[in-house]
Amino acid sequence: MRIKPTHNQQKVLDYLRLKIEKDGISPSLRTAAAELAISHAAVAQTLKALENKEYLKRAGRYSRTIHLLDDSGDLAQRQKQVPVIGHITAGLPMYAQQEWGGHLLVDSNIYPGQNLFALKIQGSSMKNAGILDQDLAICEPRQYARNKEIVVALIHHEEATVKRFFLHHDFIELRPENPDFTSHRYDFQDVLIQGKVIGIVRGPKGLEI
Repeated sequence: MRIKPTHNQQKVLDYLRLKIEKDGISPSLRTAAAELAISHAAVAQTLKALENKEYLKRAGRYSRTIHLLDDSGDLAQRQKQVPVIGHITAGLPMYAQQEWGGHLLVDSNIYPGQNLFALKIQGSSMKNAGILDQDLAICEPRQYARNKEIVVALIHHEEATVKRFFLHHDFIELRPENPDFTSHRYDFQDVLIQGKVIGIVRGPKGLEI
């Protein structure tokens, strides 16, 4: 049986639960300290105490990712980990990156799919679709696309981009959502669909403390 949190620990725990449910990710220590009107050190000490009491688990000592635990000590049922896979552009295509960039916590009721992944957006070519620079795009893995869907596309087997998809008779069009950028046409063999964008987490300040 877990030891009951103190009043101050419960306050921090309630705050974390609300922030994760609202934003999809846990706040930085700096943000938590400012919004709770306590010191950075006090937040860190409280997180450690809550971890010792098995109310939460941190992905690593210096990781921003916090997993809230249920009464059995397992991840709270509505939480789901989504891996952040490198970066992807929403401007000019860039070389696809395979490295991992941490994890994002999302509500499994909102994002029930399997094998979801997230990509960090760079650039502003999709801003009129509400996808901004530094946003995290939550994606459903797919190898096909329907007209007008916003997709993750791999171009020439090495460059990745997020654009709106259009299938024409003899080419594929990847269209930006910003008049400052132009559409690009590709031969069918030059584009591999990697996934469909199904959600956006607004501009996190990185996935660290």
